[in-house]
Amino acid sequence: MENKSLLKALFWISFALISFVFALMGLSIYIVLQMMGQAQPNRPDSNQSSLPISTEIPKPVEDNSWKAPDLSTATENKELVEYGKDLIIHTAKYFGPKGTVSPNSTNGMNCQNCHLEAGTKAFGNNYGLVASTYPKYRARSGTIEDIEKRVNDCFERSLNGKLLDPQSKEMKAIKAYIQFVGSNVKKDDNQKGLSMKDNEILFLDRPASPEKGKIVYEQKCQSCHQANGEGLKNDDKTEYIYPPLWGNNSYNDAAGLHRMSNFAKFVKYNMPLGASPKNVMLSDEEAWDVAAFVNAQKRPHKNTPNDWPKIQEKPFDHPFGPFADPYNEKQHKFGPFKPIQEYYKKTKKS
Repeated sequence: MENKSLLKALFWISFALISFVFALMGLSIYIVLQMMGQAQPNRPDSNQSSLPISTEIPKPVEDNSWKAPDLSTATENKELVEYGKDLIIHTAKYFGPKGTVSPNSTNGMNCQNCHLEAGTKAFGNNYGLVASTYPKYRARSGTIEDIEKRVNDCFERSLNGKLLDPQSKEMKAIKAYIQFVGSNVKKDDNQKGLSMKDNEILFLDRPASPEKGKIVYEQKCQSCHQANGEGLKNDDKTEYIYPPLWGNNSYNDAAGLHRMSNFAKFVKYNMPLGASPKNVMLSDEEAWDVAAFVNAQKRPHKNTPNDWPKIQEKPFDHPFGPFADPYNEKQHKFGPFKPIQEYYKKTKKS
């Protein structure tokens, strides 16, 4: 009996040892496989391979973009240049409802509401190219324009105000500042971010939707620009912290931002607050749709019968006729824009 008990005990001990050895072998194989898996590049699984390929364009590399010169390096007319910068930043302080130079001459917005960081921000509708390209022909007027004319366009349209005297100290200061900002740019400079053309955005295959844009606005814009697009003023009510996007105090319908592509490109690369070319917060669709929503709202009208004397030079998204193509005002305003562009491409070839 004792021998049988001893053999039985030895059997179970042997079985336990063998089981332990196999368990160790299994654990070792698992660890090796895990280590091998980490060393291999990630491979898409069957679900991933069926996902649609993104059509989003690559984001521009911000570090390679144009950078404005430092104002401390200005040597000529430095005081005038500094005054010009202050006029760009605090336009309303000088020309707004409580302006110290000419009160009630503008809607109360500042130039830098559209030309970000006093016109020095790459991809932010800056002044970088102005000094090297003006005077130049502009299709909107059909004439050769100088810097003074371009500045007054902004005063009449974006600021919905009165013309500045081209010989005034203020105009000379603004011109001096703009020329300084572009002093490191040559005429054919290809640095990124100098032109709104660099703010790439894909066309939609549908019209931009004010209804969808309203949702985007409420989620991503309203906290700053307010529920009715009225903007937000500072404590003493002399300037806007966040500008109005529609209504009586916003840009009028002859301003550049009233064109859908300009607005969509601008907001895609700069809005909402904190966005940048390296950190885009709106998709292309959201940018087009919020542009449609904002520009569908009521704003001041400016009669411009002399604009675009050659109607074939009108941009594809200029919202007012007549046009040199068969498309109506609604399509010119909201799109789709591809057919309009294709029409002009075919016309040029023929």
